[in-house]
Parts: sequence; C-alpha cells; structure tokens
Amino acid sequence: MLKNYLKMAFKVLLRRKFFTFISLFGVSLTLVVLMVLVALFDHTFGAYPPETKTDRTLGVLFVEFRSPDDHSMINGFAGYGFLDRYVRTLPNVEKVSLYSFPTTAVSYLNGAPVTSWLKRADGEFWQILDFRFLEGRPFTPQDEKDRNFVAVINETTRKRFFSDGPAVGKFLGVDGQHFRVVGVVPDIPILRIVPFADIWVPISTAKTDTYRGQKLWGNYLAMILARQRSDFPMIKDEYHDVLKRVEFPDPQHYNKAFGEAETLLDVASRAFLLERGYGESPVRRFMAWLILLMVLFMLLPTINLVNINVSRIRERSSEIGVRKAFGASSLTLVGQFVVENVLLTLVGGGFGFVLSYGVLHFISSTGLIPYAHFGVNYRIFLCGLAITLFFGLLSGVYPAWKMSRLHPAVALRGRG
Repeated sequence: MLKNYLKMAFKVLLRRKFFTFISLFGVSLTLVVLMVLVALFDHTFGAYPPETKTDRTLGVLFVEFRSPDDHSMINGFAGYGFLDRYVRTLPNVEKVSLYSFPTTAVSYLNGAPVTSWLKRADGEFWQILDFRFLEGRPFTPQDEKDRNFVAVINETTRKRFFSDGPAVGKFLGVDGQHFRVVGVVPDIPILRIVPFADIWVPISTAKTDTYRGQKLWGNYLAMILARQRSDFPMIKDEYHDVLKRVEFPDPQHYNKAFGEAETLLDVASRAFLLERGYGESPVRRFMAWLILLMVLFMLLPTINLVNINVSRIRERSSEIGVRKAFGASSLTLVGQFVVENVLLTLVGGGFGFVLSYGVLHFISSTGLIPYAHFGVNYRIFLCGLAITLFFGLLSGVYPAWKMSRLHPAVALRGRG
C-alpha cells in the first residue's frame, strides 16, 4: 500500500510542477536561512577551542560611568588601570586576565604595508584559553612583567611573512616595534572576539605607560575564570560591591559605576532586548524570543503549503469522488495526501541540506568573515526538518480530511 502511495504521490507532484516548485522552494529556503543563522550563532557563542572553559568563564566587557545627576554617562570598554585595580583583585576566583580589544596594526612586507589585527594581553590570557600551538609556546606572566618583546602569531600571519617555514625565533615588525615570535596558533574566527587576533603581544610592550594610569575607560577587557560555575553569583556580587567603592578622579563629573561580570551571550541578549539595566541575566528571555521568532519564521512555508495543498486537493475533487464511490474510506484518502506531503517535505529537506552546505561553504571560502569555517549543524538541521515536517503534515491533513468527508456525488461534481 505504501509503495503505491509513494508512486502516486511522485506522479501527482510532477503533474503540477509549478506548485511543486513553490512548495520545495519554501521548505528549502526556510531550512537554509535557519542553518546559516544557527551556524553564525554557534560560531559566536559555542564552546569551541580555544574557549573550552566557557562554563566557568565570565567577562567584564563593558562598564558605565554616570554623573551625580545621571544626565551624563560614558559606557564602553574599561581602562587598564580600572580593571587592574578593581577586577584583577577580586577574591574567590581562580584566574583573571586583562587584554585589549583587537586593533589594526601595520607591518611591511617587501616594502608593501600589511594590516593585521593586534591584541595586547597578559600571561594569564594563555592559561585561561586553550590555544593549540602549531609551533613554540605562549608568552608568560614573566614575559609580561619583564616587558619582553615577544609575540604569538596565527597561521595566516606565519604564511604571509615566513611562507611555509618555521616562524619561532624570527622577528616581526609590527606598528614600528619589533617582536620575536615565540609561538604560532591556528587562525581564530573574528566572531570569537575574546581570543581573536592575528598577533598577540604582552600589554607591557605598549609604546607608552599611560595605559597604567587611573583612567576609568579605555580599550581593555577582563576575563574571569571561576573555580566552578556555582561561584558565578558570588563573583557577580563581589564585583557589584567593588563598583560601589570605585575612587573617581573627578567626582563632580562622574561618581557612579555600573557593570556586570557576565558572558558574551549576556551582553548580546541585553543588546537584542534593548536593555540597559543590570542584574538578572536576560539569556532565558533572549532564547525564548529566538525560539518564538524561529517558530514564526517556520510558519511562513506552512501558510504557503496550506494554500497550495488546498488548491491541489480541491482540483482533485473528481478523483476523490471516484475513489469514494468505489469504497475508499476517508482514512485511506487522508493517508494518501499525508504521504504526498511527507514526500514533498523530505525532498525539500534534501534540497535544503544541499543548499545549506553550499551556502555555508561559500561564506567560508569567500573570507567574508575572516577565518570562519562554517559547517552544517546536523542536530539543528534535523530539528528544523522535523518542525517543517510537522507543519507540512498539519497543512495537508486538515484540507485532505475535509475533502475526504465529502459525499461522492458532491465531489464528482467538483464542488469541493
């Protein structure tokens, strides 16, 4: 019986090629968009090397300073002095690392300028993050303390300046300074803003020592490694207490500090929800919104399938009348239309999988997002296909059931 249903379904789908194309296009496009968005989200927030300790890691990514009357405020990255005094000294944490937001730096190769992303970090940066070294080693807290001009570079920078040969021990000019390469690591996608860079050097090698001043804002961030995830609430409370004791150089202009020790996903959630408040993590509400938007997006092909199925089934009212006149039950007729919808959805899912793979491979190969290598998330794809299949069945069962309930004479007259 099922074999006959499949043969009939295949012939029916080929009979109205335009309707079939629209249905397949809707299912495929939905899955492609879903896969691309999930790949971007996963590439940004997923626990991938070198960020393998995200379950124990918090960050001080933004701070906000307000005037006494709250009419004036500054928010953004913190200054090194602020983080060194108020974050590095937090109790009950395993490690704290300070690092700069990556900035562009110019080197010269055969007289031609080459722009790279430069990040200044301390030795603890390499102890919290799990970089895989292709060559050499990371620079250490002692290198930072002694102001050693050493650098870790990524694989692309090694190829660019040293071809395919070893780079450790060689010197690299960056922004008017010369560094000895001590390590080489794989390329890190730019979406991973905490570890991302082309070149990493010690903070202490900055051209001036002004970064060590008491300036509250600047270009630095902090990474906090907790001993265990259950310590997060305690660490956040301790950071809140520290912010209440900040000494301001000019209290008449700014005398209040606000911020959170939080994850990158917390920051993204606040930005998406347009929240400026501090306190409870908005991640759950953010994820609820994402799921709601995903479901609403999945409804688009469903509505399309409903309209197409209604038209397709109504034009087959005579066929339904003949089959009912020869004794076909309503359940048999509904089963046939369900098989047709399942076949249509599975074919659309197959096209969607191939297109998703192609689109993600294209984005990776173009370098549109530096160093990103996207792949199909099979678990999410299967979930998306299951949701599409459910909606596809929903869109076909109801009109099929209504038509199967018609009296044979009415159906034969085409009054479905």
